[in-house]
Amino acid sequence: MTDLLFSRRSGNLIGFLACAGMLAFGYYLEFVVGLEPCPLCIIQRLLLFAVGIGFLAAALHHPAGRVGAGFYGGAIALIAALGVAVAGRHVWLQYLPPEQRPACGPALDHLLSTFGPIEGLSRVLRGSGECGEVDWTLFSFSIPEWTLAAFVAFFAWAVFLALQD
Repeated sequence: MTDLLFSRRSGNLIGFLACAGMLAFGYYLEFVVGLEPCPLCIIQRLLLFAVGIGFLAAALHHPAGRVGAGFYGGAIALIAALGVAVAGRHVWLQYLPPEQRPACGPALDHLLSTFGPIEGLSRVLRGSGECGEVDWTLFSFSIPEWTLAAFVAFFAWAVFLALQD
């Protein structure tokens, strides 16, 4: 049983299913509960989607050698590290005192259409007032804190799977 669980193919499939479950829960919170995602939340969703696609591609392709496994593991770990950075920034904004938070900014689509992708994403990553608000918690942890923990776990899982025979 442990050989099946810790094989690269099933491990990558587990990683994909975890990402898909998190995305599904995020859309449930948005469309059923009514929570509106901030720009940093949307970027975290995109990175979570990219990590999930990486896990799915690794599970479907299932390269036989360590080089192919290392490529997939490295790519997934890199995307997960970006997720750690974005989610970490989001958590940091949430812990800032309200008077030190940046002012609320325009929506993500407006920033991207007005300033272009590079400057627009740069402005989004600086965060804004709505990114500092905590609208929902589970066991007293906010969504960005859970997402940060998930990206750390995905990073470690990708490296672990890449090192498996």
